Amino acid sequence: MRIAMVGTGYVGLVSGACFADFGHHIIGVDKNADKIAQLNRGEMPIYEPGLADLVARNVEQGRLSFTTELKEAVAQADAVFISVGTPSRRGDGHADLTYVYEAAREIAQAMTHFTVVVTKSTVPVGTGDEVERIIRETRADAQFAVVSNPEFLREGAAIRDFKHPDRIVVGSNDPRAKDVMAEIYRPLYLNASPIMYTERRTAELIKYAANAFLATKITFINEIADLAEKVGADVQEIARGIGLDNRIGAKFLHAGPGFGGSCFPKDTQALIKIGQDHGAPLRIVETVSAVNDQRKRAMARKVVSALGGDVRGKTIAILGLTFKPNTDDMRDAPSIPIITALQDMGAKVRAFDPIGMEQAREFVKDVTYCDDAYACADKADALVIVTEWEQFRALDFMRLKSAMAQPVLVDLRNIYDAADMARHGFRYSGVGRATKS
Repeated sequence: MRIAMVGTGYVGLVSGACFADFGHHIIGVDKNADKIAQLNRGEMPIYEPGLADLVARNVEQGRLSFTTELKEAVAQADAVFISVGTPSRRGDGHADLTYVYEAAREIAQAMTHFTVVVTKSTVPVGTGDEVERIIRETRADAQFAVVSNPEFLREGAAIRDFKHPDRIVVGSNDPRAKDVMAEIYRPLYLNASPIMYTERRTAELIKYAANAFLATKITFINEIADLAEKVGADVQEIARGIGLDNRIGAKFLHAGPGFGGSCFPKDTQALIKIGQDHGAPLRIVETVSAVNDQRKRAMARKVVSALGGDVRGKTIAILGLTFKPNTDDMRDAPSIPIITALQDMGAKVRAFDPIGMEQAREFVKDVTYCDDAYACADKADALVIVTEWEQFRALDFMRLKSAMAQPVLVDLRNIYDAADMARHGFRYSGVGRATKS
């Protein structure tokens, strides 16, 4: 199959490279000439494990290419995927569909035969209807079908998620479109990946509902963690105890500083607005969003408490800046409000992240960026683990203790055991667990 992937951001680039690896011929299209030039040089604009090798292999074998020329790419395509950004609209939280609708107009002008137009971007319910209307209005003679095919990729594990998906959701009632989508995903049939065909609006809502539910699980266990601290319980054992119930499941029950990234914050806000617009307010999701926003700055107060109630003039070492490991994504990362809150309270901040420091410089200012965890900890009054990178799971605590001004560890990801830290001479503060010293 010949596929045009409009948008070479995270979703478009990963999806295009994986489709090419299946044997399809993919042209990635983007208006950003610098990004296309970068990709044509073999340089990745994002960090995702395995992506550079996957792109290079398929470019070399002639199945994957990149261009700024949408018209030529669409003209020869059997399917055109819209994978442009849908950021939160400034001021009201709605998803900004400017790029989606602009892509639809340009695709309409470029089509030369029956084409399946697929919305891969995360879009509100009814967007597919509007895309269809725009295409029809732009080209009354166009032969096409609009399909919703939401993505379910986790940053840091996106290639595996694409090639070994839990499910593939296809929203369309057009039999020709279903045939094209079945052929596009045919290489996955050997993996027995469940393809779910449904109404287009249902497919659009599935994506938002999935992300909101996972965000709710995270927020629920974070609130249980707060209660566990008050009553002297252990949230990790609580999470295991409830996660063993297969009606609940163990995933997304890890207490921490709150969710971030490019999806959960944006998608929960968009779903809230969709509910309000249709007279069906989602009170649980509204609370999840509000609690998560408050939690991030509350983690800064946990650091203050670990240092006796005052951080003015003290040095805080932050380990981990990205919203999760194995990505360089800083969007809505918990580290941002934690750092700014500590700075507001008079602390000096040092930071280290294995991948994300260049991106972090755009989000947080007046931070001393360090070459490794030990340089970061030098003369620090407290060490704070914000992102659970593997590099932080086996730190040399004798070395850290000798370097730090005070042996204080605030572990916002519960990587370490409180009793072990006490044996190393550290004052330890985790999330949802009793403090040991």
